[in-house]
Amino acid sequence: MKQHAPQVRYLPPTMRSLATDVPPSPAGTLFMLAATGGIAVPPRRDFAVLFGRNEPEVHVCVGAGDPHVSRRHGRLLCDGSGWWIRNEGRLPIRMPHSTLLLSGEEMPLNPGYSPLFIRSSPRREHLLEVRIVGTAPPGPVARPDDPTLPRRPWTLSDTERLVLTALAQRYLRQEAYPQPQSWRQVAEELNELTGRQEWNPHRAANVVGEVRSRLSAAGVRGLTRDEVGEPVGNALNDRLIRELLETTTLVPPDLRLLGDPGD
Repeated sequence: MKQHAPQVRYLPPTMRSLATDVPPSPAGTLFMLAATGGIAVPPRRDFAVLFGRNEPEVHVCVGAGDPHVSRRHGRLLCDGSGWWIRNEGRLPIRMPHSTLLLSGEEMPLNPGYSPLFIRSSPRREHLLEVRIVGTAPPGPVARPDDPTLPRRPWTLSDTERLVLTALAQRYLRQEAYPQPQSWRQVAEELNELTGRQEWNPHRAANVVGEVRSRLSAAGVRGLTRDEVGEPVGNALNDRLIRELLETTTLVPPDLRLLGDPGD
């Protein structure tokens, strides 16, 4: 049976992502979010947060309806000084930087944002977002009335977000040494998604080119051929994708736009 969470806060499934921000919380607080919702739990020694597809027996349901995901696929355990993740399921859990956590293995989680993936087939994987609140870094301390200065996400239209997610999906999936998808791959995937032949490589490239031009005009460096130099290769798209990731304009839950269940 799952333990009752101490001072648990439930997160709604409408919460877009833990990559953007979380409510103010004490250091060590664990946030966990899947497509069906999630929880926030303060650190408490020997308390375990369970996740898997059997909703009545876990704190966070991930992979509901997918028989390849274990009913209790894993747990996060607080040892008093930090959080550890243990894989108790059959399928590996892909961690940041493409590290695979195999069945029976465990490892510590660093403070900050960690998107985790459970892949049950070549075309199906489930996203579990984890964020652990860290301590404030040393440096100047803002006064109570000082304005907050986040790196604001860029504004994208629905079409731009869809095309850019298809282009950047290897980055969003935390693959090792990611590269942008080719324009042909982007067009084919979008046509398969819509069931209509309305995309071609030229149209996809134009959509992304307009975003690059807009961000370049706003002061983002490295988005033009003159700045990068020849041969350009994937440099312009790689620089654009990294800017969108660093500003949390694109986040792993955007993969659901491509038809990934993500639950």
